[in-house]
Amino acid sequence: MPSTRVPSAPSSSSPVLVLATLNPHKGRELLALLGAVPFQIKLLSEFPGARLPDETGQTYAENALVKARTAFSLTAALALGDDSGLEVDALGGAPGLHTARFGGPALSDRERWDLLLERLRDVPPARRTARFRCVIALAGPARGEQVVEGVVEGLIAEAPRGSGGFGYDPVFFYPPLGRTFGEISDEEKRRVSHRGKALDAARRLLSE
Repeated sequence: MPSTRVPSAPSSSSPVLVLATLNPHKGRELLALLGAVPFQIKLLSEFPGARLPDETGQTYAENALVKARTAFSLTAALALGDDSGLEVDALGGAPGLHTARFGGPALSDRERWDLLLERLRDVPPARRTARFRCVIALAGPARGEQVVEGVVEGLIAEAPRGSGGFGYDPVFFYPPLGRTFGEISDEEKRRVSHRGKALDAARRLLSE
């Protein structure tokens, strides 16, 4: 995976922005969504021995900030951390902060879908409202710390649909497009997703 974004063609003297993730799927999506910014963009996984702490914060912002702070301390470069989750109203906002570990750390994405759908088995469509929420944090030597957020509203489908995206995308139905996130194109998802909205806000900060 390239460490710089081609569209903005930053020079080798441009400052570095480190994306504080070790997840290759998320890394690819962050790179695509961030677009043209005046930075050389690198993934934290490019730095030998890099590790991130467990996500033990009580809010998305706390988790995003600890990632950004950790990447900044490891690299001395401006760092971008994120945290996101799926909030299902019929489950009291769960899985929320525990979205990536819903049902236990050993489960696959499909097993997490199955568990979620089982818990919603008797919930009618009108009450299957849910949202994806993403918080982006920036931490660096000059700008201090900044936090932005993006949210997208939808419904939990009664069965997975589509093979695109990752995580819970095939069970998250987006009414304005009439499809799940697993069925829409990458470009459509970039325009409407929680992470896309949060990164739009982050890009504005980075371009100042």
